[in-house]
Amino acid sequence: MHTQDDPRGQHRFDREYWERHWTSGTETGEDDRQAVPVSPYLETETGHLRPGTALDAGCGTGTEALWLAHRGWRVTGADLSATALATAAARAEDEGLAGRLSWTEADLTRWEPDRTWDLVVTHYAHPESGQLAFYERIASWVAPGGTLLIVGHLHAPHAGHAGPDRHDGHDGHHGSGHPEGSTATRDGITGLLTGPGWSVERGYENTRTVEAQGRYVTLQDVVVRATRT
Repeated sequence: MHTQDDPRGQHRFDREYWERHWTSGTETGEDDRQAVPVSPYLETETGHLRPGTALDAGCGTGTEALWLAHRGWRVTGADLSATALATAAARAEDEGLAGRLSWTEADLTRWEPDRTWDLVVTHYAHPESGQLAFYERIASWVAPGGTLLIVGHLHAPHAGHAGPDRHDGHDGHHGSGHPEGSTATRDGITGLLTGPGWSVERGYENTRTVEAQGRYVTLQDVVVRATRT
């Protein structure tokens, strides 16, 4: 397990990295990452679904998990960072949703859940395994007839990132590059889901401008929604 950034300035997305990320703002009382608006793709791509069980893979401080719980889903939020999960649990308690959510501290590149979910979502997660291997893994956790929603950043490997703080941890404090495998295209993701057992319902790349920490930044996103048949 890596414990620091690469000498070239590339992120190493291990447990220590994520604990530094989620702890950095709380130590000074200036952490506003939990206030980041919910992903706009979540309602667009899942709002028509009948609520059931859901997994938020790489849930961070729980923004998307809480959104789903408010809409009737029974949600499991899983993340590598104990600090992020503690914040997520506190938010759920404050919003009266503790009974609809459970939180699991897990390395999702190694975790072996003994169940599946009607909906599996991930937003801007950056595991050490690389994006495509991670997406293939979480796809196996979707129940038959269930839905997989993947939302990720598009960026060139080794390039800097100007996006806002979300679950991906790009806060400008732990290096400025991205290792190989830290991004994936629409074609790369849908290529994982072209075999028997999957139907790709939506796949697109989108550029949007958001306000983050007092400035406007441009995000390039990739979004894929598929149904397990």
